[in-house]
Amino acid sequence: MFPGRNEVPSIPSAANSVESHRRVSSLTELLDPVVLADPYPLYRRLREEDPVHWDPFLHAWVVTRYADIVSVLRDFSAARTPAPELLASMGLEELCPIANVMVVQMLFLDPPAHTRIRSLAAAAFTPQRVAILRDHVRQIATRLLDAVEPHGRMDVIADVAAPLPSLITAEMLGVPAAEAQQLRAWSGDFAQMLGNFQHNPERASQVRRSLEEMVGYFRSAIRDTRRQPRHGLIQSFLTASNGGDRLTEDEVVANTIITMVGGQETTTSLIGNGVLALLRNRAELQKLRENPDLIPSAIEEMLRYDAPSQQTARLAAQDVALGGKRIQKRQAVIAVLAAGNRDPERFRDPDRFDTERIDNRHLSFGWAAHFCFGAALARIEGQIVFEEMLRRFSDWTLENRRLVWRENLGLRGLTSLPLRFVSVR
Repeated sequence: MFPGRNEVPSIPSAANSVESHRRVSSLTELLDPVVLADPYPLYRRLREEDPVHWDPFLHAWVVTRYADIVSVLRDFSAARTPAPELLASMGLEELCPIANVMVVQMLFLDPPAHTRIRSLAAAAFTPQRVAILRDHVRQIATRLLDAVEPHGRMDVIADVAAPLPSLITAEMLGVPAAEAQQLRAWSGDFAQMLGNFQHNPERASQVRRSLEEMVGYFRSAIRDTRRQPRHGLIQSFLTASNGGDRLTEDEVVANTIITMVGGQETTTSLIGNGVLALLRNRAELQKLRENPDLIPSAIEEMLRYDAPSQQTARLAAQDVALGGKRIQKRQAVIAVLAAGNRDPERFRDPDRFDTERIDNRHLSFGWAAHFCFGAALARIEGQIVFEEMLRRFSDWTLENRRLVWRENLGLRGLTSLPLRFVSVR
């Protein structure tokens, strides 16, 4: 949504823009619901025709090759949120409260600010803490599947994929589980902004309202936690210390929000997209039934094959050459992670869904300093859901209903996934 932090990136020469537009497709084709339903042919065209190209509609460079994306994630600047003063000068004052929160979220920071916040936040995601949550994840998954089993059908998204990470996120934050549904609604609004190119005034108003509610909610939760400490992410943020350095309250609120959103959106789409991939690849589904030990490998393939997070943006920290193109300092670069995940130069037979794929170093959790520190928890949630569904239900059948994908260009997921099954118990 925000191309740059302090300035709008400059356009390359007119001749370069015209030539690039004539030769390649545009990422804005994702605005077409048909393309959004299956973006991978578009990604293939972009990667084959011009893997580093200027998109005049997005006013950004689009990068689609695995090796180039790794370079962008490793070397380019994540500090792309515009200063509130810039937004005000552009007549976008309504977005200033959103920018005020985003400028201190670790997702949009470079070292040393990013290093500081991430090191303080990482205490909440230690392997020991995640291991403790494993049994709780299974308890919640079991309860959710118990509720749908007598009916022989469920909506995978509404009944399992959405409520499971919402409940786990509430537990992880240290807030009442009864408020998980509200957390989910706020998360969905914020994700709409994170995942879309275009500025939609109506959507921005809703995001701002949700953000104001979230900020108020978490400030109240901080006060409650200070009065009566409760184990969870908020408590970890408040007590984390590195040589006497602590997070400010604004930093605690902002990074609680981004952790909450990431923890819910990625896992929901991992489960939904993964079930759909198995339904469309029955031999792989049968393989998992016969050999559940393949489930961890299958989770990695689900993440690669149909990534929940399809793209991310960076800024060039300096003039740099990439893919034979000259990218100017402060120009925006969109790294299409999902295109890199299907790059034949990195993955053999990349359009094939293979639950036994070896050397599956996909890009779906990012790379280097900004690698998702909640990845271990997302993997555990996915593994447990598929273990339980495969153990309890056979004859998975997608109901004859048109699939509808969320209107989110960067965070890919279904609005619903109606599934019939037969209980084996």
